[in-house]
Amino acid sequence: MHRGELWWGSLPPPAGRRPVLLLSRESAYEIRASVTVAPATRTIRQIPTEVVVDESDGMPTRCVVNLDDIMTIPRDLLEVRITILNRRKMTQVARAIRFALAIDD
Repeated sequence: MHRGELWWGSLPPPAGRRPVLLLSRESAYEIRASVTVAPATRTIRQIPTEVVVDESDGMPTRCVVNLDDIMTIPRDLLEVRITILNRRKMTQVARAIRFALAIDD
């Protein structure tokens, strides 16, 4: 497991099974039983807290990672790795997180 990977995850209702982006720091994956993630959704609202991911990123379909819905879940809810995002896309994720949490640069 690595920061920037998208996995199929079984989230609690009502979300259910969906892709989630791993956000935890690299060192956390070796020692923590929980990981911080952001869910992906096909509902695209074109707002600053969303990052579009699609087939060119290795996703099965066009969707967005929603950084307004960051959560920490047990690692055992992760099922199968889908893909890993490149540095450019993770820069967009970082920008969306700063916006979602009103963190000034």
